[in-house]
Amino acid sequence: MNNTNLTLLEFQQVSKSYGGVVALNNVNFKLSAGKIIGLLGPNGSGKTTLIKLLNGLLQPEYGQILINGRTPSPETKAMVSYLPDTTYLDENMKVIEAVELFKDFYADFDQARALHLLEDLQINLASRMKHLSKGNKEKVQLILVMSRQAQLYVLDEPIGGVDPAARDYILKTIVSNYSPTASVIISTHLISDIESILDEVIFLQNGSIVRQGNVDDLRIDSGQSIDELFRSDFKA
Repeated sequence: MNNTNLTLLEFQQVSKSYGGVVALNNVNFKLSAGKIIGLLGPNGSGKTTLIKLLNGLLQPEYGQILINGRTPSPETKAMVSYLPDTTYLDENMKVIEAVELFKDFYADFDQARALHLLEDLQINLASRMKHLSKGNKEKVQLILVMSRQAQLYVLDEPIGGVDPAARDYILKTIVSNYSPTASVIISTHLISDIESILDEVIFLQNGSIVRQGNVDDLRIDSGQSIDELFRSDFKA
């Protein structure tokens, strides 16, 4: 069986609102394994709500979410490796303590891979998180998340606060550390920076999917880059 044809994530008519304000409106899509998918949209488009729903941090009002055929649960949490857009590690924690925390917490954590990547970046394992630059903090968090052998990696703004050289390293880390049976969802507004690694995109606006497809097909059909397409779809 070819794993890349498996449906890894499915949203079926999913809606969510907060106090009467619609955050997601009847969202339907399927994602298969072995892909890097860009979840793209302006602020307030519903990206973070979608990510929280698939992580089981929120419950949909309508519809169903399936991860590998299962609804979000402790079982699916073990399949999803999530990088939030905020710092989630204790500022007083040493880098090595963060590695040990992940090793204790996640059965699929590859400690040797994490240590190798941290060494690659010359990040001192004895440093406390609060003494690292913003860029190095982001790198540590990404390395920990990508060192799990998960089925779905969900990265919320993984390159937001880092310089262009660090962005290249981060993108290379993402591409080289996921397996053909896994997929990566990247939510970002820095489209031109990540366009080169994407297989598919989902454009969200006002809680609805306004465009979805294979990146190469969209470029051929429109005669535009994904960044140009995004700008024309979302121009004020």
